[in-house]
Amino acid sequence: MRWMTDRGLVIPGGADTLGLYHRLVQARLPCVVELVPADESLLVVLEQGGVIPPGILDILNNASAETRVSIGRQHDIPVHFDGADLAEVAERAALSPAAAVELLCSLNLRVKFLGFQPGFAYLEGLPPELQIPRLSSPRKNVPAGSVALGGGYCGIYPAAGPGGWHLIGVSDVKMFDPDMVPPARLQPGDTVRLVAA
Repeated sequence: MRWMTDRGLVIPGGADTLGLYHRLVQARLPCVVELVPADESLLVVLEQGGVIPPGILDILNNASAETRVSIGRQHDIPVHFDGADLAEVAERAALSPAAAVELLCSLNLRVKFLGFQPGFAYLEGLPPELQIPRLSSPRKNVPAGSVALGGGYCGIYPAAGPGGWHLIGVSDVKMFDPDMVPPARLQPGDTVRLVAA
């Protein structure tokens, strides 16, 4: 553990970051204002003047604690698979575009963490053949709703903006709305199935 600020505590989680996140959510520890999972770490934000709750140390020291990562919601996201990079993604995977779409639609992806843009969920669970590096030169403008692959993740852009992932399609589902509770449609631990629209 290390302090990020006077209220932010960064805890390395490694491959079990999402499990650690859910254990701490379920523990409802006093003084904890927010939990923010990242790729392999967890940020614990404490209330002003808060101290490290002893329960955190108990959870960290209990390596055998049962991880419950299935408490999230299931989302079926309709996608028009007509992205500019779908043919290239399929070719790199040694598949036809139709077979690549079929494979994508067969997956149960899981939200590992949010970042990059408000509501942008990093979806893990891609098979190795679909794990492709980011573009060597990012696009200046990716339309909102674009479904893309980058590294080991799939993502859906909540808003238009720059992006360096391979575009495979687009979805009409609104991923972020400040009037929704919570504003981000997808939350850590949720599962996602892409459905051909």
